Amino acid sequence: MVLALDLQDFLLRARVLKLYRQALRISRRAPGDAKDELRQTIRQEMENNKACKDKQRIRFLISDGMERLKRLDETLDMQGR
Repeated sequence: MVLALDLQDFLLRARVLKLYRQALRISRRAPGDAKDELRQTIRQEMENNKACKDKQRIRFLISDGMERLKRLDETLDMQGR
């Protein structure tokens, strides 16, 4: 089954995938014991919101995800990772 996406849907999907990839890249810098848990949390967050169709909610989730990712990145930087 092929889904036809309009341009706005396509761009939102691209932003979500970019956020997911960035989160996984940053999770590589986490300490060994926390790395697996962090990746599981990232995946679970994506799975929990997979069925969301509300474009405004998706934009909010992307914005929230970017903020959380920024804080995680800063925390790992402070730890020297």
